[in-house]
Amino acid sequence: MSTTANPTANTTRRWSLRSASVLVLVWIVLQFTGLFSPGLLDDVDSVYIEVAREMMLRHDYVTPFANGVRFFDKPPLMYWMAAGGMKLFGVHDWAARLPLALCVLLLAFAVYALGIRFFGERGGFYSALAISTSVGTYLYTRFYIPDILLALWMTLGAHLLLRAIDALTSEHRDRRRTLFCCWGFAAVMALNVLTKGLIGAVFPLGLVLIYLAITRQLHLIKRLHLFSSSLVFLLLAAPWHILAAHRNPPIGDARGWFWFYIINEHFMRFLGKRIPHDYGQVPVPLFWLLLGVWLMPWGAYLPGALLRFWRELRSRITTLRQREAALMLLTWSLLVLGFFSFSSRQEYYSLPALPALALMAGGILAEAEQHDSRARHAVLIASRWFLVPLCTLVAVICGYFAITAPTPPPGADIATLLSSNPEMYNLSLGHIFDLTGRAMGLFRGPLIGTCISMLAVGLLTYWLRLRRKAYAANLVLAFAMCGVLLSAHEGLARFYPTLGSKPLAVAVNRVLQPQDLILLDGEYTSGSSLNFYTRHQLHFVNGRVNGMWYGSYWPDAPKIFEGENSLRTLWSGPQRVFLLTYDPAKRTADLAPFGPVVSLASSGGKTILTNR
Repeated sequence: MSTTANPTANTTRRWSLRSASVLVLVWIVLQFTGLFSPGLLDDVDSVYIEVAREMMLRHDYVTPFANGVRFFDKPPLMYWMAAGGMKLFGVHDWAARLPLALCVLLLAFAVYALGIRFFGERGGFYSALAISTSVGTYLYTRFYIPDILLALWMTLGAHLLLRAIDALTSEHRDRRRTLFCCWGFAAVMALNVLTKGLIGAVFPLGLVLIYLAITRQLHLIKRLHLFSSSLVFLLLAAPWHILAAHRNPPIGDARGWFWFYIINEHFMRFLGKRIPHDYGQVPVPLFWLLLGVWLMPWGAYLPGALLRFWRELRSRITTLRQREAALMLLTWSLLVLGFFSFSSRQEYYSLPALPALALMAGGILAEAEQHDSRARHAVLIASRWFLVPLCTLVAVICGYFAITAPTPPPGADIATLLSSNPEMYNLSLGHIFDLTGRAMGLFRGPLIGTCISMLAVGLLTYWLRLRRKAYAANLVLAFAMCGVLLSAHEGLARFYPTLGSKPLAVAVNRVLQPQDLILLDGEYTSGSSLNFYTRHQLHFVNGRVNGMWYGSYWPDAPKIFEGENSLRTLWSGPQRVFLLTYDPAKRTADLAPFGPVVSLASSGGKTILTNR
C-alpha cells in the first residue's frame, strides 16, 4: 500500500507557463533546428515529399503521383501537410518537413494536457518531456513517415473520450460538452484514417469499446451521439476515398484504386501477403522490446510504473483518477501492441502506444517527487541498476571509439569505410549495421557529444535524485537527452551520403538542361531524392518494381521504364543522359562501346555517369 492514498491530490491541475516554455524550448532545439539538414533520404522520405510537390504542380490533391506514376501506398494527409508547407514557404525540403515538426509540438502539449488530468501539472510536464526527448519520437521524425501522427491522434482521442465520459457521468450532465467531445473524437478519428488508413478507425474505436467494457460502462455508448458523430467522421474522411475510387477505376491491367489501396494495402498487408512484399518483418518479442527502447531513457521507469498500476488496481482505496489512468494507459498500449502482434509489423509500428508509456513514466516521476516512498524507491532502483550502468557503458564505448578510431583521409567517401548488408535494408534502421570501426573516425564529434551527454543521463541525474532534487534531475535528464539526440542528428548528417542523393543532385543541376534525361540504375528508391532536388522526371533501368510497379500499369503511365537495350540506345543518342549507378566500373565497361562515359560526381557509393 502507498504511503498516501492519492499522492497527486494536492498538486495543481492547471497549465504552467514555465513548463510550456520549457517544452517549446526543447522543440526548438530538437525539431526546428533539425528541419534544415541533412537532405531528404532516398526511399519514402523523398518519395512522400515528391508526391506532395507533384500534387501542387498538377493541382490534383486526390490522386497521388510520384515521378508521374500513380502512387496509392498511403492516404493523403501527409502529402497535404507537406504541400501546405511548400505552398507557404516555397519548394524546399525544410518547408515540407515543417508541418510534421509542428505536429510533434502538438503531441507534446496533448500529452501534457492528458498528464495533468491523470497526475497533476508536474506529471503532465514530465510526460511531455518524455515524449519530446525519447529516442523513438526523434528517430522517426528524421524522415517523413506518418506514424508519429498516429500517436498525436490517439492522445487527443483518449482525452476526448474521457472528457465525454466525465460529462455523461457527472452530477450535472452537460449535453453540449458531451456533444462537442464526441464530435472532436470523430474528427480526430477521421484525421487518423486520412493519415494511416483503416487502422486509424480500428485503434480509436477499439479503445472506446475495450475501455468502456473494462469499466462496465458500455451502456454509455448509446449516449455518445453516434449518429451526429458518424456524420462528422464521414464528412471529413469519406470525400477523398470516394473521389479517389471514382477517378481511379479499374482500367485494362490496372486493377484500380480500391484493389490496391483497400485490399492490398490493408487486408493483404495485415496478413503479410501484400504485393509487392517490399518491407521487413520484426519478430514479436523484439517488437515489444523495441517499444521500451523507443521511450529511452524514460522507459527505465516503466517497470516501477507498471507495478504501481497493478497495486492500485488491486487496492480498495485507489482513487477514481488513479484507476482511470491505469486502465486507460494499459488498454491503450496493449491494444496497439496486441494488434501488431497478429499482423505484419515493422519496428516503428508501435509508436502510437508511445504516449501511453510516456504518461506512465511521467506519472511515477511526479509521484516520486511528491515524496511517495514506493515511487521514489522505484525511480532510484531504475536509475541505479539500469540507467547508470547502461549509460556508463554507452559512454565508455563512444569514448573508446572517439579516441581510438583512425582518422579518415581528407575527402574520404564514407561508403568506402562501411560494410554492406542489403539483407537488412528493409528495416528502417538497417543501414546502422553497415558501420565499421574504420568509419568511426568520421563520427568523432558525435561520439564525444554522446559520451558526455550519456554520463549526464546516468550518473548526474542519479546523483541529483540521491540529493532529493527530483525536478532538477528530470530537467537534466531531458536536456542531456537533447545532447544525445543532437549528436545522433549530426551522425545522420555525416552518414547522409549513403542514405540520400542531394550532393549528386546539386552536381547534376549545375549542367542540367530541360531536354536532358536522368536515369537510375535500379528501382525508384535507389535515388529518389534526385527526383525532388532536380525537379526532373527520372527514368529507371530495370526498375519496374516495388513502389513504381502498380502505377506503371495505368494507360497514362509515362514511358520511363528502360532495359539494357534502351539504355544503350539512349547512351548513343543525341540527348545528354545522366545515370546514377552503384557500380560505375561495370556500367562504364557496358556503355563505353556506345559512347563516351564521363564520371560527373560520386558520393556515398553512388556515381553519376554521363555521355557528354
